[in-house]
This record gives sequence, C-alpha cells and structure tokens, in this order.
Amino acid sequence: MTTIKKYTKKDGSTAYMFNVYLGTDPVTGKPKRTTRRGFKSIKEAKLTLARLEIDIEANGFKTHKKMTFQEVYELWLENYRHTVKLSTVNTTIVYFKSAILPKFESLIIDKITTSYCQKVVNTWSKQYKNFRSYRNYVKMVLDYATVLQVITENPMRKIITPKPVQKVEETEPLENYYTMQQLELFLNTIEKNEKMKVYVLFRLLAFTGGRKGEILALTWEDIDFKEKTIRFNKTLAKTEHSTRYVQTPKTLHSKRVISIDDITLDVLVRWKKTQAKLLLTYGINTTYKINQPIIASTDKRAMNDYHSTVYPNHQLKSLTKKYDFPEITIHGFRHTHASLLFEAGASIKDVQDRIGHIDIKTTMNVYTHVTQKMKDNTAEKFANYVKF
Repeated sequence: MTTIKKYTKKDGSTAYMFNVYLGTDPVTGKPKRTTRRGFKSIKEAKLTLARLEIDIEANGFKTHKKMTFQEVYELWLENYRHTVKLSTVNTTIVYFKSAILPKFESLIIDKITTSYCQKVVNTWSKQYKNFRSYRNYVKMVLDYATVLQVITENPMRKIITPKPVQKVEETEPLENYYTMQQLELFLNTIEKNEKMKVYVLFRLLAFTGGRKGEILALTWEDIDFKEKTIRFNKTLAKTEHSTRYVQTPKTLHSKRVISIDDITLDVLVRWKKTQAKLLLTYGINTTYKINQPIIASTDKRAMNDYHSTVYPNHQLKSLTKKYDFPEITIHGFRHTHASLLFEAGASIKDVQDRIGHIDIKTTMNVYTHVTQKMKDNTAEKFANYVKF
C-alpha cells in the first residue's frame, strides 16, 4: 500500500508526496518505483496516485528511460547469440558496425520514424546488394523494442521496400576461375617451389570443390584411404573475437562424402607422413592425436591448431603476386572445380551433390558457366555434327 507523506519544502511551506511501485522493469528485471512530490494537499496527491495506479493496472509498466537504438541493439544481441551459430553472430556484428549503427546507434528509439527508416533503406538499396538483410536486422531490433515496451509499434514494418538498383558494369568482370591449363600450371608451380602444406591446401580446394572453411576443418579421420573418399561434416568459422571455431556446416546438404582421385589420395598419404615428421621437430607427436587437422598451423601462437580462415586468402594473394598468376578468389577454386566437372561431362545433379548445394538452382545459377575452351569449340562441334 502506498502512503502519502507530508514534508517541508525549502521555503518552509508544507507539501505532500508519495512513492509508488510501478512493476518490474522489462529491460533490467528489477523492481521499478517512482516518486511524485510537490502536491499542495492530500486530496491532490490522492487523486494523482489513483490515476497513476489505474493507468499501471490497465497498461502495465511503462519505462520512462529514453533508450537509444544502440542500447536496445545490445540487449537484442545478447539474446540473438543463443539462436544462431557463432559465425552468424560475427557476420551480424559486422553488418551492424559497417552499415546499420552509423545510421541508427545514437537515435532515441521512440523517436525513430517510418519516414527516416524509408530514407535509410532507399539509400542502402543504391549502395548494397544485401540491403534487405540490413533492413531485416533493424526490423528485428525494433521488434525487440516493442517486446520491451520501449515503443508501441515498429516503424520499419511500414516502409516500402525498394527494388535493388541494377548496376551496369562498364567493363567485363574478371572471370573468377582457372582453366584446366591455368590450374595445372598453378599447382605444378607451387608443388615445386612452395611448402608441401600449401600445395596440399590448394590441391584439396581445386580437386574437391570444398569451401575454404570445410577444407581447413578437415582432420585425418575424415579421409578414408581404403574407400578413397573425403567426408565433409564440419567447417571452420571465425567468432566476433577472431578466434577459430569448428561448427556444423552451412546446410544439411553440405554434409557429404565425396570420392577423391588417386593422385590427390597419394598426395595426402605423403603429406600425412611429412606432417608427422615436421610436427615432431616441434615436440608434437601426432601418432595418437584425435582430430589432427590436415592443414595444421606451425605458428607459435597456435601450434598444431587450425589455421585462421584468412590463411588461404593470404597464401593465394602472395602466390598470384609472386608467380604472376591470374587473380581469382579462394571461392574461385570451387568455381574452377565445378567448371571442369561440367567440361568432363558431369550432370548438374552430380555437381550439386559434390559441391554441397542444398538447392539445384544455386548450382545452375552460379556454376552453369563453362570454360572459355568449351565456348570456343561450340561452332566446331556443330559443324562436325552436321557435316555440310
């Protein structure tokens, strides 16, 4: 029960006040009270108290704290962490830091309007291909603000999503793959001139079509030397603090067992022996080690641990510069593998299963590109077939 108290003001006059329980703060989980003072009579204080209690009973707790978008985002993120993989958390944080927070972080949450959200999304649509992801993340934070009763409705839900701007390339983009001849030269060069581990890394990328995270997460238990197969059932990811983290793969379809050719298998046999001898020089006996990484670090800060996810990128950048190879990305080796599979006569379904795409449309959209050699031979194939 709330008690109205009489007190003496600084000027010597008498006034009345009360302290009332408002409920539990949904943000902090702590009891919340408020004090009202300065009433000239008990009747005035009772009337105000009655109105306040009726409002609390009808509408529940209303926070009087003016929260910023940044504050609500941080509360939302702590809950979001428990619903997705660590790598997704890392990507989400990057999205917020790079694009979302610069537009929203200091804004008072209940002052964010639909017109402002519309303006921001319109700008994003002209700058980013994935602007819809940014829009959705802001929507999620503002939805959480409604749960906290900081705002009553989400202004981002009222915007009209613009169509993405189709940018016309002034020049033909560089092809992100190697032809068979280019790949052969690339692998032969690094086999002769670089550390065997580097050669094994790129051999696996090119001859399995695995994602870099999948290749880096491989352990010797994933190789079946008798059946000549590699098992992909995990991937290496990076947390928000840049630590290495092995997690389940991108999709259920990414879990797969694929065959490997005899030459790649022989390379792996030789590398397993070489790696064991190399690590022994560092005082590490891998004979009975469970889950020994195939591509293991020999850096003092992470001895015999998984390599960082940026390791393949750094190696590729160094190699292309050193030997003047055409510049492609690490993902380009997946493209290379798929293109050469098509050239060898593999079906769309064969490529889908080997690459690990959950949707065959992804395979068709990304990898139906064939090598330039196949394009150049099209007319000749037609002429040889019709023969007139």
